[in-house]
Amino acid sequence: MTSTGRPAARLPLALAGLLALATLIAARLDAQTTYDIVLHGGRVLDPESGLDALRDVGISGRTIAAVSATPLHGRVDVDVTGLVVAPGFIDLHSHGQTPEAYGFKAMDGVTTALELEVGVSPVPEWYAARTGKSLINFGASSGHIPARMAVMHDTGGLLPRDNAVTRVATADEQRAIQEAVRTGLQQSGLGVGMGIGYFPTASPAEILDVFYLAASFKRPVFVHMRAGDIVAELQEVIADSAASGAPVHIVHLNSMALDRTPEALRIVDGARARGLDVTTEAYPYTASMTDIASAIYDGWDTRPDADFATLLWPPTGERLTRESFLRYRKQGGMVVRFGNTEEMVRLAIAHPAVMIASDGIIDHGQGHPRGAGTYARVLGKYVREEHVLSLMDAVRKSSLMPAMRLEAISAQMTRKGRIKVGADADIAVFDPARVIDKATFEKPAQFSDGFRDVLVGGVFVVRDGQLQQGATPGEGILAR
Repeated sequence: MTSTGRPAARLPLALAGLLALATLIAARLDAQTTYDIVLHGGRVLDPESGLDALRDVGISGRTIAAVSATPLHGRVDVDVTGLVVAPGFIDLHSHGQTPEAYGFKAMDGVTTALELEVGVSPVPEWYAARTGKSLINFGASSGHIPARMAVMHDTGGLLPRDNAVTRVATADEQRAIQEAVRTGLQQSGLGVGMGIGYFPTASPAEILDVFYLAASFKRPVFVHMRAGDIVAELQEVIADSAASGAPVHIVHLNSMALDRTPEALRIVDGARARGLDVTTEAYPYTASMTDIASAIYDGWDTRPDADFATLLWPPTGERLTRESFLRYRKQGGMVVRFGNTEEMVRLAIAHPAVMIASDGIIDHGQGHPRGAGTYARVLGKYVREEHVLSLMDAVRKSSLMPAMRLEAISAQMTRKGRIKVGADADIAVFDPARVIDKATFEKPAQFSDGFRDVLVGGVFVVRDGQLQQGATPGEGILAR
């Protein structure tokens, strides 16, 4: 017994010795390797593995090449002691895909901004206009909204305002719209962008047909639901998803459900528990924003006078009256509406199934503060100040969860939303004690504070808190 037991007793010791030797060898190799960039001594958060520890991060080219507990050496060495090193944030709902807007995104920790709700049409031209010229990564869905507007000769801009709103699409027009959306999916659009709320004349059958089309490509529908009763709104899109097999992502659930957010979250939870591919998002503000000339404001001329005071006109900062509402509605333009409560915002962004997305736009200095401050606001107000959610949860909702929503569609997204070897070096470095939004409803075009360094594909787009002019490392995110 004694003689046969000794080798067995030695085996764990031998394995432990081998592991220690392997660790030592790996450490020595790391010490000998020179990386392009090393971020030294930061608090690394990786929401996929749960890593929350002090580490050095080595970057080679566009890729994270090492995450090490021992010191690394780089051609560029950056001391990030006392700062958080997190995956760059992925905004699934980002309008205003312009150099101006991308600058505000980068200063808010965003490394990938996607136009998935409205989408674009035609798809190739949109991507071509940004390739090789973009500060951050970009991408879009095949837009049902722009396709319907084009086919029906609507005169609106980002959103419809006349023919596509007031007329029922003919059978021929519906076929043409479907063909335009199909073409965009064939050309690597990331799904179908759909704004049912902007097309009150679109029948349930027309909408269901678009879901069937998305399902044939195994792509999600990113949907702004109808305006009305939240239960009926959710029932329509979840039923369409179940019947067609198309995944569905419901945009800005908080601003659709308002004080019925608990009821809406219960419905989403129930659908997910029964195996349906349903996801959703929220932004951390009590006010929404959309075009005053759109169908969202149909019927407002009959509302009580007090309702108009909930509307703010960004170019002047004025609260509206019935008279100014009617005047601006003829003109068209983005209007802010204060209609939610902090209680409902907190409930939505803390919910485990809800991602963070901005629905933001900054255009010539005008817009909603969410276009500049969404992610800093979550980290500063709701994590640090109010403890609504943990830092790791906030990072997960802003990076890994959006990446996972798209990784079955785009191989590129399997390398984003993580801090690990082999992941893209899309990284946000921020001060957790300082990070906060500065944008306001009166002055939305203000950079967030606290993001010291932001890298896209291993290239600094923010360095020492300063936007890097002329940097263009952003790549287009495409379906497989």
